[in-house]
Amino acid sequence: MLNISPDINVILEQIPHRYPFLLVDRIIECTGGEKVVGLKNVTYNEWFFPGHFPDHPVMPGVLILESMAQCTGVLI
Repeated sequence: MLNISPDINVILEQIPHRYPFLLVDRIIECTGGEKVVGLKNVTYNEWFFPGHFPDHPVMPGVLILESMAQCTGVLI
């Protein structure tokens, strides 16, 4: 089981992704090889919102999938 900590440095030790493409801020739960629950704090100022979509910001689905993949990287 991963040492769960609010410290982002724990995540940075596990996966190579960095800003602006680091899409997980915290691991809430991690059961070795079975389950991971992560958290990404999304704000209105994210770099992808101005183009997706103007005046109606939506987090692109591909970035949601990438955040899931990054959490999986922490899991394995």
